[in-house]
Amino acid sequence: MAELDLAWCLRFNRASQRRGLERLFAVVSRLGDGVFWYTLMLALLFVLGETALPVVARMLVAGTLALALYKWLKSRTTRLRPCARHDHIRASVAPLDEYSFPSGHTLHAVSFSIVAVCAYPALAWLVVPFTVLVALSRVVLGLHYPSDVLAGALLGSGLATLVLQF
Repeated sequence: MAELDLAWCLRFNRASQRRGLERLFAVVSRLGDGVFWYTLMLALLFVLGETALPVVARMLVAGTLALALYKWLKSRTTRLRPCARHDHIRASVAPLDEYSFPSGHTLHAVSFSIVAVCAYPALAWLVVPFTVLVALSRVVLGLHYPSDVLAGALLGSGLATLVLQF
């Protein structure tokens, strides 16, 4: 499994050798740090007013839980990032922390997307492609293995499901 994870990591990371793709994924990754999601929350409040409060509150709860969960998991698993373990994988941007498992960007993106799209299905055209690009960016930029991203997506789905119950 580890060999397959590394092989796919290498394939995706090769895409960063194309300057245009590297820039695109670096911008997407930066926006995925929170800028996109907090802008979306503010836009929902600005456009929809008080009716958006429950959705924004759920997104904030999901984000808080996601942060706590991924920090806890990273401190327990201590899986080094692929760019730190393999000389032939290049990090195109500086990592936010030392460890890779799970992908916090993906965890947040998936949980925010699910909460937003469940409330406002018309947003799917915007948030679903962005979420996919965020997930891809983490591997292309050499910061995560595909399994880190998959784990982040699964955890994000679970968190969103939990938050939507309340």
